[in-house]
Amino acid sequence: MNKRIGFNRNIKQAWLDAVAAFCTEMDDPAEIRARLEPIIAQDINSPTNIRKSIDILLNIWFREETEPSPLHLQALRHYRESLAPSDRLWLHYGLTLTAYPFFATVTSVIGQLGRFEQAITSASVKKRVMAELGPLGSLDQAISRIFYSLRDWGLLVTAGKRYIYQPQYNLLTTGNPELEAWLLSSALHAHPAEELPIADLLNLPALFPFRFTVGAGYLRQMPNLAVQRQGLGMDMVRVSGG
Repeated sequence: MNKRIGFNRNIKQAWLDAVAAFCTEMDDPAEIRARLEPIIAQDINSPTNIRKSIDILLNIWFREETEPSPLHLQALRHYRESLAPSDRLWLHYGLTLTAYPFFATVTSVIGQLGRFEQAITSASVKKRVMAELGPLGSLDQAISRIFYSLRDWGLLVTAGKRYIYQPQYNLLTTGNPELEAWLLSSALHAHPAEELPIADLLNLPALFPFRFTVGAGYLRQMPNLAVQRQGLGMDMVRVSGG
């Protein structure tokens, strides 16, 4: 699989919940892997495919940096404190955006196309992604893996015919504004631009499943975001080192 793709297996939300729970309890990747294997094996027979699936899960939730990033540490804290499965999906999604740029590209295309069409097809998404990234190896299969995963997470639903789907816009809400700000920070970290107008950040196509209530005033309080007022009253936001 092309290294620029990375996200090359179907990933179930139940598996993400499992790896996140293990990562809040232990910091030994070998032990986490051993705990995950029997869980993944309930759905997959191939040892190779089990290993590849676990590789993706660990890349999302287990970071082996000498100093874990503030976003990752905050995700672990939020997961420990969160009881709602829908709140946990904010965390899975945000960490996947930062771990896999290809996932961010595909979800952005889905969000863009879905704004103008009642339903989208996997073929239309593949065509747009190929135009943006070029003919990467195994691109078709990788996009199919993302489609499967988004359907398992409840963020895409079939639209009555095979290969036709409806993105679930503004599906997920949370009563935790700090979690909203965390996901916005993750999306901005994954975005190629160093800074964005706040209005653009709140409406990023890749964040199509989420509904936000926070604004500039709240985001100014976040230690890992910097908000600056520019000309014409525009608030720009960027990732800070805090």
